[in-house]
Amino acid sequence: MNFILQRLLAYAYLIRLDKPIGTLLLLWPTLWALWLASGGFPEWSFLIIFSIGTFLMRSAGCAMNDYADREFDRHVLRTQGRPITSGKISGKEALVIAASLALLAFLLIQPLNELTKELSFLAVAVAIIYPFTKRFFALPQAVLGIAFGFGIPMAYAAVLGFIPLEAWILFVGNVFWAIAYDTAYAMVDREDDLRLGLRTSAITFGRFDVLAIGVSYSILLVSQIVVAELVNLSHYFWIGWTLALACALYHLKLVSSRKREDCFKAFRHNNWLGGFLFLGIVLGLGF
Repeated sequence: MNFILQRLLAYAYLIRLDKPIGTLLLLWPTLWALWLASGGFPEWSFLIIFSIGTFLMRSAGCAMNDYADREFDRHVLRTQGRPITSGKISGKEALVIAASLALLAFLLIQPLNELTKELSFLAVAVAIIYPFTKRFFALPQAVLGIAFGFGIPMAYAAVLGFIPLEAWILFVGNVFWAIAYDTAYAMVDREDDLRLGLRTSAITFGRFDVLAIGVSYSILLVSQIVVAELVNLSHYFWIGWTLALACALYHLKLVSSRKREDCFKAFRHNNWLGGFLFLGIVLGLGF
């Protein structure tokens, strides 16, 4: 019984059940898209499918990421205790879990149209590729943004049957949001990543890291304004947008110290920024 419990706990840590921030950062853009595509509260079926699907794909991504980084994680104090690195589960087990969760996510979207299903294959492909981009690509955070933003075109495809211009603008804004928050996250491990020869945006931007985060936030916030204009959101949209701007400024203040704890705090606080942008969309559609 203890063995089974320990194994279940290891699986839970593998898919980061103890750290829901990743699921939330993946969920907010999907909710933006669902509400905008539906012109308000979406059908319950869409909301349930995309919410559960977001959790499943984020969990699969975590398992895949730990498998890809298993040789690097043992050299970083923060990640030495992860299930694969610590020997609690094998790499093959992690792959089986990742594949099983991705399959469950695909089965979940079977009631949706063909365009949504076709996009899901691209989403899975990017999710698989992302963990390995840290070995050769200077901005793997951009790939993460694509992976975390695939819920946007998929939501529009599910609701409307096509993907309008506003969806792609929202998608691009989300890519830059991911660059902003994951650069802050990468600043936490910058010294370790340099030692291991990995590539991250924090290393690529160097002393311009804070400026790059500020520019990325600016593109996100401008993209939200453009979308708001395209879909004629009411002026109540600005309530959420202004609160999101305040979050971005707070994050810039934190990361400007370049202290590990401040950078990690800024990363985690992005949940509020995404939530405030969602609030702005809901208020803009409802009043």
